[in-house]
Amino acid sequence: MSGNRTIRVVATSARLLTGAAVAVACVAGVVVAITAPWPSVSSRPAQAEVTPLPGDTVLVCNGDFRALGRDTSDPLRMDSAASPRFTMEGTEGEPEIGSLTAGDLAGAGEVRRLTGAVEGRKAPLIGATESVTLQAEDLSGFAAAPCREASTESWLIGGAVVTGAEDLVVLTNPGAVPSTVTLTVYGTTRTSTTSIVPAGAQVALPLAAIAGGTAAPVVNVTATGSPVRAVLQSSLMQTLDPVGVDLQDAVSAPQQHPVIPGVQIFQNEGDDSSANMLRLFSPETETQATVTIRAVGDVEASAVFQMDIPAGVATDVGLPDLDPGLYTVQVDAESAVLAGVRVQDGAGPGSDFAWAMPAPEFTGETLVAVPSGPAAVLVLTNDEAEDVQVTVGPVGGGGGEEQVTVPAGSSASVDVTDGTVYSVRSAAPVHASVSMTGDGALAVWPVWPPAGAEKSVVVYP
Repeated sequence: MSGNRTIRVVATSARLLTGAAVAVACVAGVVVAITAPWPSVSSRPAQAEVTPLPGDTVLVCNGDFRALGRDTSDPLRMDSAASPRFTMEGTEGEPEIGSLTAGDLAGAGEVRRLTGAVEGRKAPLIGATESVTLQAEDLSGFAAAPCREASTESWLIGGAVVTGAEDLVVLTNPGAVPSTVTLTVYGTTRTSTTSIVPAGAQVALPLAAIAGGTAAPVVNVTATGSPVRAVLQSSLMQTLDPVGVDLQDAVSAPQQHPVIPGVQIFQNEGDDSSANMLRLFSPETETQATVTIRAVGDVEASAVFQMDIPAGVATDVGLPDLDPGLYTVQVDAESAVLAGVRVQDGAGPGSDFAWAMPAPEFTGETLVAVPSGPAAVLVLTNDEAEDVQVTVGPVGGGGGEEQVTVPAGSSASVDVTDGTVYSVRSAAPVHASVSMTGDGALAVWPVWPPAGAEKSVVVYP
């Protein structure tokens, strides 16, 4: 009997020991399974890089320079002060030239719309610019502006509502449907004005009428229904003398690192602190910026300074004393800003002024039209770490091509002929502007990437 109990105890103990061993093994297996690396399974979503088919190239020109208030019985009446000279060339023959209406302008000339049709899945390149010279009792100076694409949003930064200034916001709608345009003015107070621009038409609004008493207004232009081209036309009187005119191109959007080539500094002939001035504007956020000024051809900076920029109000600062010549102004801001440089070629009668605006980066080929006018120079700026080779030559090959080396972190200039359209080709990103100067004549504008070109985009099925 005791022998059987002994056998049962031994058997039971053996089963208990076996069960405990199995349990320990299971726990150990779980621990190992947890700590050991699991096989990873990853997948990348299907994607493809595609380039949309380009659309027709459509450019809008500014048309006549407007005079406001020449009729004392109707101070808001606008008259044509002068019709511009027109320079144009394309890579695929002559583009179609249509005319837009300017019903609010007495004696209006032609407002051109240029259309280049796509051929073989390639948008044609078009270079076109207008220029005007004025010598009147109320308007004097030289102004030029490229013909550009319309857009749904743009910014005008160089406005002034001060004694003697007469600025107009010119809106052109090349589309087939009306455009509802909202003009939001930033300054002492923020105001908004809505204007309807009919299809195929141009209208203009006095800046003083929409700026709410702000001396240095910045205008955000947004369009629905149809994109519009926005240009700021400016003129200035001192006492009873006209002292310059300008056509300022709109800026597409604020950016952290605006680059402004082609800033022409003249010998200072007076104590006018506004002669050479930098304006910076941050729409929504208080920020700081470092401003670097380099003479064309130099790597070392001529001046470097810091600026605090409040939100929603333009900040103006006079440029430091600089030797006469061409410069590039670069801004590095902590948040996106708008920037522009105002330059003036003297003081008093016979002088002129211009606003130099940021030049966008471009790669590949673009066409640059140099209009009729004073001596012209193309300024190329390279803010990359390697030198860049740029090819510049008249469209059609007349006059030959010139190879230009733009040093890293510097600029180079090329003399160009007025009344000529140039092909500018670069395999690496560069910025460029055209500057024209003469006796009582000054204009500068940025070179833009080709209209109609489409960038590759990544799509996910």
